[in-house]
Amino acid sequence: MKIFPAIDIKNKKCVRLVKGDFDNKTEYEMSPIEQASTYKDHGFKNLHVVDLDGALTGETTNLDIIQDIVSKFDLKIEVGGGVRNFESIQKYTDAGVEKVILGSIAIKDKNFLKEACEKFPNKIALSLDAKDGYLSVSGWQENSNQLILDYLKQVNDYGVSRLIYTDINRDGMKQSPNFAETSKVAEKSNCPVIISGGVSSIDDIKKAKTLKNIEGIIVGKAIYDGDIKLEELVKEDA
Repeated sequence: MKIFPAIDIKNKKCVRLVKGDFDNKTEYEMSPIEQASTYKDHGFKNLHVVDLDGALTGETTNLDIIQDIVSKFDLKIEVGGGVRNFESIQKYTDAGVEKVILGSIAIKDKNFLKEACEKFPNKIALSLDAKDGYLSVSGWQENSNQLILDYLKQVNDYGVSRLIYTDINRDGMKQSPNFAETSKVAEKSNCPVIISGGVSSIDDIKKAKTLKNIEGIIVGKAIYDGDIKLEELVKEDA
């Protein structure tokens, strides 16, 4: 199973939000480049990057930092945050990013998702962010009134290469991911699923390995706060 250490970028710094709340954030001293270097030095192969400025503006605000990370370290990077047009997808793929994550735009405009999968085969990851079973959009600021499994059924054949499932209520809380809901999503999904939100310990990683159709897991706040040691975590990365 792939381990995706997370880097969330805001104002050129690494930050972590609690439940996606921009007013409830922790800033960390290290720069995104330094953090990526640490992950690389420990032997990780994958990286999950979110441009939080992009999530708010709809622009590829931190493209330069992401290009730097791609060029300096041989890491497979998935990037999300405010990707709302084909031009942004192109910029990221040109930069050498492995997967471009679509969130709000894919939920609001299913045709865009379908076309993106056709134009950029094997490059599109779909982020499904859920609160109480319903999809949230716009940086988690609004509820879409769509049930997650209903939406998945509608787009399951579009050619998405990876699905990232986040339970917003668990995100940044370090209370373990919502394994039950994740399993339901993974069971229905035509593509492999990445677990996101709430990872608190190595036990969470071990449990994730027992689930079907799970490609990997994203670990963020538990790393930054020192709850999970990178030396332990990298042993689970395969």
